[in-house]
Amino acid sequence: RGHIKANHNFLDFATYVCLFPQLVAGPIVRYSSIHKQLKSREITKEKFVSGIRRFIVGLAKKVLIANTFATIADSIFSHEVNELSTVFVWVGIISYSIQIYFDFSGYSDMAIGLGKMFGFDFPENFNFPYISKNIREFWQRWHISLSTWFRDYVYISLGGNRRSNLRTYINLYTVFFVTGLWHGASWNFIFWGLFHGTFLVIERTGLGKKLQKVWAPIQHLYTLLVVIVGWVFFRAEDLGTAFLYLKRMFWYSSGNMTLNSYLSFFHFNSHTLFFLLAAIIFSMPTSQIIEQRVIIHKINWLKPIYLLILFGLTITYLSADSYNPFIYFRF
Repeated sequence: RGHIKANHNFLDFATYVCLFPQLVAGPIVRYSSIHKQLKSREITKEKFVSGIRRFIVGLAKKVLIANTFATIADSIFSHEVNELSTVFVWVGIISYSIQIYFDFSGYSDMAIGLGKMFGFDFPENFNFPYISKNIREFWQRWHISLSTWFRDYVYISLGGNRRSNLRTYINLYTVFFVTGLWHGASWNFIFWGLFHGTFLVIERTGLGKKLQKVWAPIQHLYTLLVVIVGWVFFRAEDLGTAFLYLKRMFWYSSGNMTLNSYLSFFHFNSHTLFFLLAAIIFSMPTSQIIEQRVIIHKINWLKPIYLLILFGLTITYLSADSYNPFIYFRF
């Protein structure tokens, strides 16, 4: 397309290819985003400290929140669906929804933080997707580097929305078919992609405008419900299991396990409730507002103490627990 000139400097090329924060799992940092920074970038104490802060927050997201809910999600999904009650399956998929967001965004934060330590400014990869009011907005906030890559190199290349409505819908389905396949060669991922593509098409045909007229919490609830149902196909072993899981979610059953046995076996206690509260806070811009309006402007001296405590707690958890699933690298 001629947007970026080819770089004939082998050292610049090798630096970009080998740059850890963009390698293998993302964020998918395009050459166009950092080609100028390869030649000239500013490395300052402020940026290095900002990178350390971002890295610690990302590491804490991964270790403290994602791992906590991974334990619950993996324990529930390891059981036969018929053994589980409706309450259990909802707890399981909500736990997985928390796990996957904080695993993915935690890794991205660490990569962005590492980049800052070396003077690179990488684009954001997650922008609080769970506060979205529709599925279109969700994909503008979720895994931004991936969604924009498919938008620019698949959707626009197919014609985008510049032709008829029917062609636009076909283009959307094609993009999300490929998006699903990108995550893994499994019918589950393909179905998950087409599932999201279907809701994007439905929103374009009129649902999106109707949603704008309803109460905002209803819009959020609709989006979360669609996303959570979609995660069932993402997490289940196969399509059959996914549909059984959905049936148990929406068709009440007491299962073969009591709530008391769950609370004791899956360690659903004050520790988990604390990190559930943390997950809710850090999945919204609330944390940024507190940091900007309170910590920075009023009690700035608390920030390094807070980060040291957070880092120490994270290292303690890493040392004490060998269970550390890093699901970002699976896809």
